[in-house]
Amino acid sequence: MADLTESFIKFSFVPVILIGVYTVTIYLQLPLILKVFAQYIFLSATIQAISTLLWYLRINNMPLLHLYTALGFIFLMRFYALLLKGYIDSRIIFWSIALFVLFSIVNAIWIEDIFTFNSTSLTLQSILLIIISLFTFNFLLDTIGKERFTNLSKSFNWINSGIFFYNSTSLLIFYFGDMFSSQFDVTLNRLTWTLHAFFSLVMYTCFTIGLWIRPHK
Repeated sequence: MADLTESFIKFSFVPVILIGVYTVTIYLQLPLILKVFAQYIFLSATIQAISTLLWYLRINNMPLLHLYTALGFIFLMRFYALLLKGYIDSRIIFWSIALFVLFSIVNAIWIEDIFTFNSTSLTLQSILLIIISLFTFNFLLDTIGKERFTNLSKSFNWINSGIFFYNSTSLLIFYFGDMFSSQFDVTLNRLTWTLHAFFSLVMYTCFTIGLWIRPHK
């Protein structure tokens, strides 16, 4: 069992890299809004590849997580800004991005060292993404959403479902991340991060389906 969970964690980067490669092959075929989402996938795959390399070299990769938390939020909110244009005031999204990035910088400098797990900013990020994904579910069921994105609504539902599922299921892991790493025994700690790897796999599977079922020219 220990070998299985360790292997699952060890190779958790594979789905991210695979969807990154797939997205490269279809990028030019995507409509603008999905191109913006694809840029988030490129960011995720790049950070994941570098992070995995550092992990194998036994170099602390936590600074990359701090960077990815801020940049990933910016990229996802750009996607949501286009998707929810006219439904949510764009100033709300702008200030959400600005304040979150500012908080992430403050957190990395004065609260949670850049070489440690950034539990606080990840927790806040998850809460904000859960909120906006719930708004998006409502928007896609609304007449405005149905009329604006007739052909893309299924793709957006899969993508948004992946974001909602991952952040809602991982919220407690992020919140108690430091505790899991420092206070729990190795077996329970490994099981926790195996669950996290599974939640990530589900999210990227949803992303893949969302891109796959897009309207083809």
